Amino acid sequence: MTVKRDYYDILGVAKSASHQEIEQAYRKLAIQHHPDRVPPEKKNEAREKFKEITEAYAVLSDSNKRSQYDQFGHAGIDGRYTQEDIFRGVDFSSIFENMGFGGGGSSHFEDIFEIFGGGRRSRQPRPQRGDDIEYSLQITLEEAYNGTEKTMQFYNTETCPACKGTGAKSGTGMKKCPTCHGTGQQSAGFGGFFTFSQTCSKCYGRGEIIESPCGECRGRGKVKKGEKLTVKIPPGVDNGTGIVIRGRGEAGELGGPQGDLYVVTHVQSHPMFERHGDNLYIATKIPYPTMCLGGEATVSTIDGFVKLTIPPGTQPDKVFRLRDKGMPNIHSSRKGDLYVKVEVDVPTKLDGKQKTILQELKKTFEK
Repeated sequence: MTVKRDYYDILGVAKSASHQEIEQAYRKLAIQHHPDRVPPEKKNEAREKFKEITEAYAVLSDSNKRSQYDQFGHAGIDGRYTQEDIFRGVDFSSIFENMGFGGGGSSHFEDIFEIFGGGRRSRQPRPQRGDDIEYSLQITLEEAYNGTEKTMQFYNTETCPACKGTGAKSGTGMKKCPTCHGTGQQSAGFGGFFTFSQTCSKCYGRGEIIESPCGECRGRGKVKKGEKLTVKIPPGVDNGTGIVIRGRGEAGELGGPQGDLYVVTHVQSHPMFERHGDNLYIATKIPYPTMCLGGEATVSTIDGFVKLTIPPGTQPDKVFRLRDKGMPNIHSSRKGDLYVKVEVDVPTKLDGKQKTILQELKKTFEK
């Protein structure tokens, strides 16, 4: 099995490179390794190199694909995108125009495939998976601790029931595309430097167009609908935790599968506790006599109260660790810890007896 090289190494840029730096690196390498700019005996080698740098640019120039690659490496690209999807949406025309090859380029992989020397490929449309949906769900810290169920309402799309996804009005059909004459493809080129075939701009590669659009979906083949769904939130979720619900995203194209619903949790701030990972932090006030003489103090935890032993002579801002009193770990059965910082509870009002006792105590420290 061939091991793919790192995309950043291929283009010779740092992982922190800007879009402009990535484009400049690609343009320089593309001119150097373009198959039509090398001697005949080096064309095959140049073609493979050109494929490699073009794929690297297609991924790193797209913010979504780049994010997937930075997080998961090649597995995040190969497992999510087809080879055509990698090149879809990338504007190569402006790059080739700036390189002196002329304008009029396409952004699809099939167009680049011609540059690679792969010949013309079939462009029959294929069913495509629907888009994913992201839903932001607000929960409390207590709900994150115990787990909960939440009912969500959102919108997605479904296959149009009137036209069954064809986009055509009932009783009508499709007709041959007048632009591509049913081939689904158009000829294009970069200023005569090379020519290639691109998806027809009229029928989008189908070879046919809708004669009379469906009145329900206006030719889209799918309609918007409201969804109501109850989702279980496991204990231990944190900000940004994603819960995937398969098949509840947008409807697919041409009978393709429905996308997924990503529920992303956002835990609200708490008036008493701060959370860092699975650990919780709290500050509690302890009476001055208890700090001096020692004793017990009642401390709040996320699920109740516990007694904390205060040793004699405890200093302000001392932090005590209570094991397993933090948040559940979402991936295991263990829990984090609760860190308690003790502060001196200085009374704001004293009665006569209390003042007398404190004055006598003060005198003992002055001797």
